[in-house]
Amino acid sequence: MNRRAPLALAGALFLAACVTPPKIVAVYQTEGFEANETFSRLFDASVDATCEAARRALLSQGYQLSTVKNDFISANKHFQPEGETHAQIVFNVVCVAEGTHGKVATAYVNAIQDSYALKKNPNSANLGVSALGSLSIPLSATADSLVKVASETIPAGPFYDRFFVLMQRQLAQAPDDPPER
Repeated sequence: MNRRAPLALAGALFLAACVTPPKIVAVYQTEGFEANETFSRLFDASVDATCEAARRALLSQGYQLSTVKNDFISANKHFQPEGETHAQIVFNVVCVAEGTHGKVATAYVNAIQDSYALKKNPNSANLGVSALGSLSIPLSATADSLVKVASETIPAGPFYDRFFVLMQRQLAQAPDDPPER
């Protein structure tokens, strides 16, 4: 037996031990809680007027309201960017009073984008004949279903900035007393 073989084997084992697989970082570890990535904006208006402006802004962009309260709104909108893909944005707004006079409010906003893909499942039929056994006959029909493939909170940035600008415009055009809900 070659004397170098055990030495080479030991060297290979040492190198293998030094190579470690990359660590997978948990999602919460990348959460920065940065002050410049804000999902909120301060408005010179009451909670009711601020949420009313958010409601009008969402309606003006084709969102369907699912929950409407004086201080909370949830709405969604569907998209089909390609033939076999589908996306949905769920938008949530929480309005909170700031100070003691109730004339200033903060709107906290987040939007979640869910993505779906079309999954095709071919159908087949089985035919059982007692003398012959069973026979499987493929059919040309398929059962299509949408399957969620991704879900992500849209990061703070221009998307929310455009929404806040539209809210501010709605506040400027709104009557002094928003309607009762």
